[in-house]
Amino acid sequence: MTKGFTDHPAFRGGCQCGAVRYAVAAGPAKDCVCHCRMCQRATGNAFAPLVEVKANRVTWDGTPREWASSTVAWRGFCATCGTPLYYRSGDSIELMAGTLATGTGFAPVANTSVESRVDWLPGLTGPGHETSPALVAEVQSFQAPEEG
Repeated sequence: MTKGFTDHPAFRGGCQCGAVRYAVAAGPAKDCVCHCRMCQRATGNAFAPLVEVKANRVTWDGTPREWASSTVAWRGFCATCGTPLYYRSGDSIELMAGTLATGTGFAPVANTSVESRVDWLPGLTGPGHETSPALVAEVQSFQAPEEG
């Protein structure tokens, strides 16, 4: 197996609105976090948590749209809700960990492009708080139900 890859059970995931879902067959996968500027901009976030697999192991229900973000990479997303779904290059696809079905394991083994890591990231280890049950009670979600 290639460095950093481990055997993973089959898993599923998809976008917020449910228009695009995927299933990945069991096999080698690598969980990592990319800090490059391209991933930051593609996700609108400080980094991209990614699960890399061979693209031929992914089965799609719905068709993601793609945009070539460079000469070697394509970014997949849902055309309906805009959820970023993956980074694809060559015969590999790196699925956004935030799109994984609830309960899917994710244990990064590497941080890549750390020269672009945002300087405030280490400060996130401080105290946190849970979402207020009162707020949750007021929210009506339009997201598709999560798959488990």
